Amino acid sequence: MQRKRHHSVRPLRRAAIPLPAGQGSVLWGGPSSRLQASLPVSQPLRTALIVAAGRSQRFGGEIPKQYQALLGLPILRRSVLAYQQHPAIAAVRVVIQPDCRDLYDAAVGDLGLADPVAGGDTRQRSVLNGLEALAAEVPVPDQVLIHDGARPLTDAATIAGVAAALDEVPGAIAAIPVVDTLKRQDPDGDAHATVDRRGFWRAQTPQGFHFGPILQAHRAVAHLDLTDDAAVAEHAGLAVRLVEASEDNIKVTHESDLARAARILGATPETRVGTGFDVHRFGPGDAVRLCGLDIPHSHGLEGHSDADVALHALTDALYGALADGDIGSHFPPSEAAWRGADSAIFLKDAVDRVAGRGGRIVHVDVTMICQAPKVGPHRQAMTARLAELLGIARDRIGVKATTTERLGFTGRGEGIAAMASATIEVPRT
Repeated sequence: MQRKRHHSVRPLRRAAIPLPAGQGSVLWGGPSSRLQASLPVSQPLRTALIVAAGRSQRFGGEIPKQYQALLGLPILRRSVLAYQQHPAIAAVRVVIQPDCRDLYDAAVGDLGLADPVAGGDTRQRSVLNGLEALAAEVPVPDQVLIHDGARPLTDAATIAGVAAALDEVPGAIAAIPVVDTLKRQDPDGDAHATVDRRGFWRAQTPQGFHFGPILQAHRAVAHLDLTDDAAVAEHAGLAVRLVEASEDNIKVTHESDLARAARILGATPETRVGTGFDVHRFGPGDAVRLCGLDIPHSHGLEGHSDADVALHALTDALYGALADGDIGSHFPPSEAAWRGADSAIFLKDAVDRVAGRGGRIVHVDVTMICQAPKVGPHRQAMTARLAELLGIARDRIGVKATTTERLGFTGRGEGIAAMASATIEVPRT
């Protein structure tokens, strides 16, 4: 029978390990060496294990949330830096999905971390994989702080408080006491009863443990599906202390959390809208390039690049929202380097400029104006390609076409026009 340890789950106010003199801003300061030799002699060897192997199904978008930008920096990078730059942490290791290695390298590849660990099909399995990898290191850490990769705003005091509690107990977790009245819901969705909120806390990360016991605890429950590492420790009878953390230590789960995180960091977003318009005439060929796809047709489109009229209009819409020129100013048609170039290059530059300003793309809409080819049969594929290029969900992309009732140059079948709009959010300056 599992031994109950309710008496050992005792809250600890944030305090403990003081930051060394002159390091009051370690959370956002310059990189630390992370070498064990740089830590006080009496301090245990602590490693941060950042779990970033999720697929972000609730968040949406074409890439997992931990790799999306928060005010110009990937969420995962902010999570890693919080620990890499903390004096209580000797090393950082990250658990990822192997097929996200390129995204991982782009986010934190320059931070000098050890190779990432391959995650599993559940968070619990990913943590166990990470712990097993740490167990193979020399030296093996004395303590481990396990953290969600999508929790980018953990402050230095929370990390220090969890680490300090491990001097007294084998486990400690960041948590927030429940202050709202709790209601129990009945099957019809109505309030059934009021629950006494005393003694209830909301668990966060980091969750810190003595390394050997938590490794053994995870191995023992590998066949179960427990909600967090504290539950694993409790199942093994390990005492887990509650360390009061900050309400700002949010986990980015839904897209609205990203905006909230930006507000916490002091950014007040503003909404901007840009428009773009482009035209290309028909020429020799058997396909036209539209929205990054080759669409079979009796003619091609003429242009210095691949003449993707839709991507050109969309790129200019993003540049316009940023008040940052147009395609011609960034990729002059007089330069041979862009002859025949894939227009995705231009769009990616505009997307990167939005991210570089700490912004995000909220919605885009593209309309192609032509008598032929028919766009309808290709709309879904076009939407998917744009979602891939823009890094946003498909339901934030409009793709459509219209004719001019055989009026004008498009009506005469001389070419294709496209217009686009782009809505973005950027920090207010």
